[in-house]
Amino acid sequence: MQERLIGLFRDHFGISPEAILELAGDGSTRSYRRLIGPEGEIAIGAVGPDRDENRAFVSFTRAFRNAGFPVPELYAVDEEAGAYLLEDLGDVTLFDALEEVRGLDGAGFPDTMIGIYRHVIEWLPRIQVEGDRHVDYDLAYPRSAFDRQSILWDLNYFKYHFLKLAHVPFNEARLESDFASLADYLLQADTDYFLYRDFQSRNVMLRDGEPWFIDYQGGRRGALQYDIASLLYDAKANIPAELRELLLGHYLDCLERLLPVRRETFRELYAGYVLVRIMQALGAYGYRGFFERKPRFLRSVPYAARNIEALLEDGLPLQLREIESAFRHIVTEWGAMDEPEEASGLSVHLRSFSFRRGYPEDVSGHGGGFVFDCRALPNPGRELRFQHATGHDPGVIGFLEESDQTERFWVSVRDLTEAAVSDYVRRGFTSLTVAFGCTGGQHRSVYFAERMRQHLEGLFPQVRVRLHHREGPNWPRQQPAAGTEG
Repeated sequence: MQERLIGLFRDHFGISPEAILELAGDGSTRSYRRLIGPEGEIAIGAVGPDRDENRAFVSFTRAFRNAGFPVPELYAVDEEAGAYLLEDLGDVTLFDALEEVRGLDGAGFPDTMIGIYRHVIEWLPRIQVEGDRHVDYDLAYPRSAFDRQSILWDLNYFKYHFLKLAHVPFNEARLESDFASLADYLLQADTDYFLYRDFQSRNVMLRDGEPWFIDYQGGRRGALQYDIASLLYDAKANIPAELRELLLGHYLDCLERLLPVRRETFRELYAGYVLVRIMQALGAYGYRGFFERKPRFLRSVPYAARNIEALLEDGLPLQLREIESAFRHIVTEWGAMDEPEEASGLSVHLRSFSFRRGYPEDVSGHGGGFVFDCRALPNPGRELRFQHATGHDPGVIGFLEESDQTERFWVSVRDLTEAAVSDYVRRGFTSLTVAFGCTGGQHRSVYFAERMRQHLEGLFPQVRVRLHHREGPNWPRQQPAAGTEG
């Protein structure tokens, strides 16, 4: 395939590249390379395995260039090889710029980025409304419209790749009924516009401060609300609620320059499209993170969970009891997880968990740390009086601390953890995970995670200590068999 890209480069520039650099992908089956010529000629070479997807991208790119939209110029195409050569827009995405400024200004949303987001949003209605007149929907991939089938595909993507893989409990029949109701609700919207499909901060490039758009090959005919929901609820962009509202208002102002808008109706249906977009994104995080074992994708889940929590506080736009139940579980499991690393320095991520549900996922993405097995210690769960208690309770703490085994175990794990934290601080590392597991994730693991938190906070005041009890704050979730929990 590299030879095909070299041939395309030679055809376009009349000279062979002298350097070819492989570029990292981001959750895509396509591969990318930067080709550089001897006199500064430069292009991006892409190879995609799906011919239908390639045809959609090529067709939409040509249509958007003809319409004057800021998308990369298409230099050359080898349809048989699934390869094409594009204008190089640089390396800075909207998300990269946001993260860089955030690192300088702190953890909040930087004021300097608001103007850039407004500029990005000003292009969106034009792409949706004017773009609809230019694209050939017969080449849209995988369907020509975001119709009922497409909606249900997204909802089932959420079910199979997030709910099931994250072990979120649900009733399948009731969930499917909610899916049908939500699809009915969404299809009340006017769907005669170009739906970009993945309009989020990693698909907007910034060149000389101006936005350029990429990765629209999944576009099709659909509702206006979907794309603005995608941008404003982009999980790791972590846009504050007040700013979301201002940016949505700016979008509607820009849209009204192109067509009449009934704002109240738009906003009502917008709430439903926020739901389906968040569920689609969670399905993607689950597929990449759980199934493909790429834990960096799971780092977006806590942000999505906090978005869900805010939606639940405001109330869902229609009655969706099983979806709401699953959402509440996601908020409990993921919403209290770590905030972003706002500053340099070490964060220690403490976890308690049940071995019955497997090891905790590496949400941080760094892959380092300890998992300590507490199951060899005396089990409070075998005592009838403690079956509805937790490792926070004085009775459970007293029971455990009566045993010499507990203290010997504690000294061992304390010394190992202390040594690692000291070394990580000295070497400038930013993340360490320490997890304690037991049978039910209720007594022993909770006790040691809490004890370690208190110890580290006292010994290392410069270190951020974050604690998450995976099995939740309220035990038991269901009545256990006598003498089995612990």
